[in-house]
Amino acid sequence: MHTGSCLCGAVTFEVDGDLPAPDACHCSKCRKHSGHFFASTDVPRASLRIGGESNVTWFQSSEKARRGFCAICGSSLFWDPIGRDWTGIAMGAFDGPTGTRLAVHIYTADKGDYYEIADGVQQFDQVPRQPH
Repeated sequence: MHTGSCLCGAVTFEVDGDLPAPDACHCSKCRKHSGHFFASTDVPRASLRIGGESNVTWFQSSEKARRGFCAICGSSLFWDPIGRDWTGIAMGAFDGPTGTRLAVHIYTADKGDYYEIADGVQQFDQVPRQPH
Protein backbone atom coordinates (compact mmCIF):
# COMPACT_ATOMS: atom_id res chain seq x y z
CA MET A 1 0.00 0.00 0.00
CA HIS A 2 1.11 3.55 -0.77
CA THR A 3 -0.13 6.62 1.06
CA GLY A 4 -0.01 10.33 0.43
CA SER A 5 -1.61 13.68 1.11
CA CYS A 6 -1.83 17.32 0.19
CA LEU A 7 0.44 19.86 1.88
CA CYS A 8 -1.96 20.62 4.76
CA GLY A 9 -3.19 17.04 5.25
CA ALA A 10 -6.86 17.80 4.63
CA VAL A 11 -6.82 15.34 1.69
CA THR A 12 -5.21 11.94 2.10
CA PHE A 13 -5.14 8.92 -0.17
CA GLU A 14 -4.17 5.26 -0.19
CA VAL A 15 -3.37 3.09 -3.20
CA ASP A 16 -3.39 -0.70 -2.97
CA GLY A 17 -0.66 -2.55 -4.85
CA ASP A 18 2.40 -1.48 -6.79
CA LEU A 19 2.42 1.86 -8.55
CA PRO A 20 2.71 1.87 -12.34
CA ALA A 21 5.69 3.75 -13.77
CA PRO A 22 4.83 7.46 -13.88
CA ASP A 23 4.89 9.84 -16.81
CA ALA A 24 5.90 13.48 -16.88
CA CYS A 25 3.47 15.65 -18.84
CA HIS A 26 4.86 18.93 -20.19
CA CYS A 27 1.64 20.24 -21.79
CA SER A 28 0.67 23.80 -20.99
CA LYS A 29 -2.37 22.73 -18.93
CA CYS A 30 -0.31 20.43 -16.69
CA ARG A 31 2.36 23.10 -16.30
CA LYS A 32 -0.24 25.68 -15.25
CA HIS A 33 -1.99 23.18 -12.93
CA SER A 34 1.19 22.15 -11.13
CA GLY A 35 3.56 25.08 -11.60
CA HIS A 36 6.00 22.93 -13.60
CA PHE A 37 5.55 19.66 -15.47
CA PHE A 38 3.16 17.16 -13.86
CA ALA A 39 4.63 13.77 -12.92
CA SER A 40 1.89 11.28 -12.11
CA THR A 41 1.12 7.59 -11.93
CA ASP A 42 -2.14 6.18 -13.30
CA VAL A 43 -3.86 3.88 -10.83
CA PRO A 44 -7.12 1.93 -11.17
CA ARG A 45 -9.91 3.77 -9.36
CA ALA A 46 -10.79 0.53 -7.56
CA SER A 47 -7.39 0.62 -5.81
CA LEU A 48 -7.64 4.30 -4.76
CA ARG A 49 -9.22 5.53 -1.53
CA ILE A 50 -9.42 9.26 -0.85
CA GLY A 51 -9.81 10.63 2.68
CA GLY A 52 -11.14 14.15 3.15
CA GLU A 53 -12.77 13.92 -0.27
CA SER A 54 -15.02 16.88 0.59
CA ASN A 55 -11.82 18.99 0.53
CA VAL A 56 -11.03 18.04 -3.08
CA THR A 57 -12.09 20.64 -5.62
CA TRP A 58 -12.42 19.42 -9.19
CA PHE A 59 -11.76 21.69 -12.15
CA GLN A 60 -12.98 20.52 -15.57
CA SER A 61 -9.92 21.55 -17.61
CA SER A 62 -11.09 20.08 -20.92
CA GLU A 63 -13.81 17.87 -22.37
CA LYS A 64 -11.49 14.92 -21.68
CA ALA A 65 -10.31 15.46 -18.09
CA ARG A 66 -10.75 17.15 -14.76
CA ARG A 67 -8.06 18.07 -12.24
CA GLY A 68 -8.33 17.70 -8.48
CA PHE A 69 -6.68 19.89 -5.89
CA CYS A 70 -7.01 20.56 -2.18
CA ALA A 71 -9.52 23.35 -1.57
CA ILE A 72 -7.64 24.41 1.56
CA CYS A 73 -3.92 24.49 0.61
CA GLY A 74 -4.20 24.29 -3.19
CA SER A 75 -1.99 21.21 -3.67
CA SER A 76 -2.31 19.70 -7.16
CA LEU A 77 -3.19 16.06 -6.57
CA PHE A 78 -5.18 14.32 -9.31
CA TRP A 79 -5.71 14.15 -13.07
CA ASP A 80 -8.94 12.33 -13.79
CA PRO A 81 -9.84 11.37 -17.39
CA ILE A 82 -13.57 11.35 -18.20
CA GLY A 83 -14.98 7.90 -18.98
CA ARG A 84 -11.86 5.97 -17.95
CA ASP A 85 -11.40 3.66 -14.95
CA TRP A 86 -8.17 5.18 -13.62
CA THR A 87 -6.92 8.37 -11.98
CA GLY A 88 -3.50 10.00 -12.26
CA ILE A 89 -1.97 10.88 -8.88
CA ALA A 90 0.81 13.44 -8.47
CA MET A 91 4.06 11.69 -7.61
CA GLY A 92 5.11 14.48 -5.26
CA ALA A 93 2.07 13.87 -3.05
CA PHE A 94 3.14 10.34 -2.04
CA ASP A 95 4.65 9.67 1.39
CA GLY A 96 7.96 7.82 1.47
CA PRO A 97 9.43 5.70 -1.30
CA THR A 98 7.21 4.86 -4.27
CA GLY A 99 9.23 1.95 -5.64
CA THR A 100 8.94 3.21 -9.22
CA ARG A 101 10.81 5.34 -11.74
CA LEU A 102 9.74 7.79 -14.41
CA ALA A 103 8.95 5.94 -17.67
CA VAL A 104 8.29 8.67 -20.23
CA HIS A 105 8.05 12.40 -20.90
CA ILE A 106 4.96 13.40 -22.93
CA TYR A 107 3.93 16.59 -24.73
CA THR A 108 7.56 17.70 -24.80
CA ALA A 109 6.77 19.97 -27.77
CA ASP A 110 4.90 22.16 -25.24
CA LYS A 111 7.56 22.17 -22.51
CA GLY A 112 8.68 25.40 -20.90
CA ASP A 113 11.70 27.19 -22.32
CA TYR A 114 13.35 27.54 -18.90
CA TYR A 115 14.44 23.91 -18.51
CA GLU A 116 15.93 21.01 -20.45
CA ILE A 117 14.94 17.35 -20.27
CA ALA A 118 18.26 15.58 -19.86
CA ASP A 119 17.51 12.50 -17.76
CA GLY A 120 17.72 9.97 -20.62
CA VAL A 121 14.07 8.93 -20.25
CA GLN A 122 12.11 8.41 -23.50
CA GLN A 123 10.39 11.55 -24.84
CA PHE A 124 7.37 12.10 -27.08
CA ASP A 125 6.30 15.42 -28.67
CA GLN A 126 2.68 14.41 -28.03
CA VAL A 127 1.24 11.17 -26.56
CA PRO A 128 2.46 7.87 -28.03
CA ARG A 129 -0.18 5.92 -29.92
CA GLN A 130 -1.75 3.12 -27.96
CA PRO A 131 -2.41 -0.24 -29.67
CA HIS A 132 -6.07 -0.79 -30.56
